[in-house]
Amino acid sequence: MDCPEKELSILFTDDKRIADLNNRYLGRKGPTNVLAFPMKEGPTSEFESPMLGDVAISVGAALRESEEFGEDLEYTIDRLLIHGLLHLLGYDHEKSDSETERMENEEKKLLSVIRDLR
Repeated sequence: MDCPEKELSILFTDDKRIADLNNRYLGRKGPTNVLAFPMKEGPTSEFESPMLGDVAISVGAALRESEEFGEDLEYTIDRLLIHGLLHLLGYDHEKSDSETERMENEEKKLLSVIRDLR
């Protein structure tokens, strides 16, 4: 992913806490499955940090999605973590259909790498 010296903070939380984060920082109501908070916003930053950013995952949402999609819970959490990580790296599925496709393709590629490691 071309960021070997970067650090990542991961928070596993519940629906109530992720809903609070979603509302406080994104102005959106209700819980979501994953949130990403990049350390570096925009094309430049005032300082260089080893922190890539923070990813928050709702364990409740992961459990529900695992059941709904017939996925192993570990796979669902990997998928959500990759999704959040890609947001930290600048991918944004909300921009356009082509960005959605680009992000989905990268998610699939990274999930297959993880699967091959197991």
